[in-house]
Amino acid sequence: MASSKVGSIGEYIREQRTRAKISLRQLADVSGISNPYLSQIERGLRKPSAEILAQIAKGLRISAEALYVQAGFLEDRGADTDVAAAVRDDLLLTERQKQVLLDIYESFRKENDATGVTPRLIEPLREDEVG
Repeated sequence: MASSKVGSIGEYIREQRTRAKISLRQLADVSGISNPYLSQIERGLRKPSAEILAQIAKGLRISAEALYVQAGFLEDRGADTDVAAAVRDDLLLTERQKQVLLDIYESFRKENDATGVTPRLIEPLREDEVG
C-alpha cells in the first residue's frame, strides 16, 4: 500500500505542476530541488520527505498540507467546503494569503456554530421592494 502512495504523490505533483503551467525544470529551480530528483518523485521512483514536499508546495504555490495528505503524512481533514477548496486552489494567492483567508473563514464558521447562528440565505428583491 505504501508503494501506491508514493506513486500517487508523484502523480499529484505532476498534475499540480501542469495546472500551474510550469515545466519540471522551472519547478526544480523555484523549489531548490534537482531536476532529476524531482523527475523521480513525479514518476513514483522516490518518496519525498516532508521537507522536500514543503519546498515543492512553495514552488507550486499550493498548500504543503495538501501534499502531506497525498503523501500519507497527514490524515485528510475531511471534505473542504467549496470556499476553502477554492481558496486552496487559487494560483494567484500566496500561501500566506491563503492561510489568512482560511483562518478568517474558519473563525466565522466557529463563531456561528458556537452561538447557534444560522445564516439565512439572501433572497433577491421583489419588484415591489425595489426603489
